[in-house]
Amino acid sequence: MKNVVISGSGLYRPPHVITNAELVQAFNAYADLRNAKNAPRIAAGELPAMVHSSVEFIEKASGIKQRYVLDKSGVLDPTRMRPKFAPRADDQLSLMAEIAVHAATQALAAAGRSGHDIDAVLCAAANMQRAYPAMACEIQAALGAGGYGFDMNVACSSATFAIEQAANAVRSGSAKCVLVVDPEITSAHLEWRDRDCHFIFGDVCTAVIVEAEDSATSGDRWRILGTRLATQYSNNIRNNAGFLNRCEDTDPDARDKTFMQEGRKVFKEVVPMAAAHIEQHLHDLGFEPTQVRRFWLHQANLGMNQLILRRLLGQEVGDDLAPIILGEFANTASAGSIIAFHEHHADLKAGDLGVICSFGAGYSVGSVVVRRV
Repeated sequence: MKNVVISGSGLYRPPHVITNAELVQAFNAYADLRNAKNAPRIAAGELPAMVHSSVEFIEKASGIKQRYVLDKSGVLDPTRMRPKFAPRADDQLSLMAEIAVHAATQALAAAGRSGHDIDAVLCAAANMQRAYPAMACEIQAALGAGGYGFDMNVACSSATFAIEQAANAVRSGSAKCVLVVDPEITSAHLEWRDRDCHFIFGDVCTAVIVEAEDSATSGDRWRILGTRLATQYSNNIRNNAGFLNRCEDTDPDARDKTFMQEGRKVFKEVVPMAAAHIEQHLHDLGFEPTQVRRFWLHQANLGMNQLILRRLLGQEVGDDLAPIILGEFANTASAGSIIAFHEHHADLKAGDLGVICSFGAGYSVGSVVVRRV
């Protein structure tokens, strides 16, 4: 079977940073406004008072210290608590396509390719800016790429699921050089007014080039030894925003129209699922977890990653074996494991084994086992 490689990666960091201290100040100001507005109902026991957040609470719960966002002022406005984006005309490049082009351009340069070398674009993210035309088609046009493009959404596993589709396309001959791009504007679907999750997400975009090994020219090639995907339905991570909302006459600002999760249930159920998935995938390829030089895991929660690795390796491990980028980027949905790969692979040597793995809503788990060529 034709060998396929990841030959380049790219990363777009948004221009603004929100620290935990800034976020806590804005959230607590919102909570005070909300409590004052509802004081009679709170006093009557009809509505619970909102509890303040804290830097200590956020860092203990998640390991997150800051996040990048495309708009800062709207998020930190206690009377708004969501980004404020200027609408663009239909003939302008959309916001999601714009950040995708930034990351894709880096990945193309790393792979020694241009947009004209790309004959498939997969735009994979937890949420798309619109239903149609596909974001991938707009990105394809902006880069001068040929072939075809399509969007796909498997929430936080979108990137790894797309890498499998890209590798399969190259092996089958339906494409020669595929761009997988993950524009995650998570600030737009996070409920910044909910203490349990207001700190979780940040914005970013990642990209990788997937192509046949025998035609790759990059000096930084990672042979894809195997990919494996799995899903198991769960309601514990959910977002009910969609085109049917207007037909249901529901409140577009209702709590269920943004990110929701049962965090404790997710932790309890996803950790064993992800650990077993990685272990079985490696075993079926003839490897043991102890042979892996580096794990690039989904970046949702520090404790979750630590427990998955403990199950796989039977001991605590450090950042060298499993880099954590949560402190700087927060949870970036499907892009997290790709950020970890992009930022922490240059030091590995030819022959080193690695695992890119994501897990999230669905539930979904995707793993990509790679070896440096």
